[in-house]
Amino acid sequence: MSRAERSTKLDLERIVFIGRTFDEYVDMFSLTEEDLEGKKILDCPAGACSFTAVGSQMGLNVTACDIAYDHAIEDLENKGLKDIQHTMEQLRQVKENYIWDYFNDIEDLRNHRLSALNDCAKDWKKSRERYIAATLPFLPFRDNEFDLLLSAHFLFMYGDRLDEQFHIQTLNEYLRVTKEEIRIFPLVDLEGKRYAMLGDIIRRLEDNGCKVDEVIVGYQFMDHANSMLKITKSK
Repeated sequence: MSRAERSTKLDLERIVFIGRTFDEYVDMFSLTEEDLEGKKILDCPAGACSFTAVGSQMGLNVTACDIAYDHAIEDLENKGLKDIQHTMEQLRQVKENYIWDYFNDIEDLRNHRLSALNDCAKDWKKSRERYIAATLPFLPFRDNEFDLLLSAHFLFMYGDRLDEQFHIQTLNEYLRVTKEEIRIFPLVDLEGKRYAMLGDIIRRLEDNGCKVDEVIVGYQFMDHANSMLKITKSK
């Protein structure tokens, strides 16, 4: 069975369909015009993020990839609205555990999440070909197909559920489909603790000839979640 033929279907109830806005991506990945213009970019996993939608409107060449994209957009949109509502209700109980500098308050955060979902859904309905279903650690793309890969709020965050081997396999797949650079944000788990195996993974990447930098970024909502991993492939 080829990578493209692998089943990606996941029960909709097991999917949390929430995303970040284009501006959040710019800040969490410290992106500049030079980083983006003329590049073929993959957002993986993209969820309900609006980076592909807004970036495409700006003339950028962006593809979104996520396990959720096997479902109908109408179902995902409805799920996203429920997920946003549920998340905001939960945050009200623990809001003191978060840093409220980037967002003014819970209502401001809610508006960001709704904006991302709306932009994503609208673009999906217009340009479905930009949204590719896939199940990590396998991607249905050619070797070196993308110049830049962005990965937000997935790797490292779920170290208690995704073992080190999964992280390694996923990173190897990221490296396979990317020609120049990979950026991953954040570097902590859901409790704000640095991913325990990150040092080993960085050494493995460097042993494979990659240049790896930890970069402080202008985006923080979770405690200690204000840096990304910038992986540059050797030429």
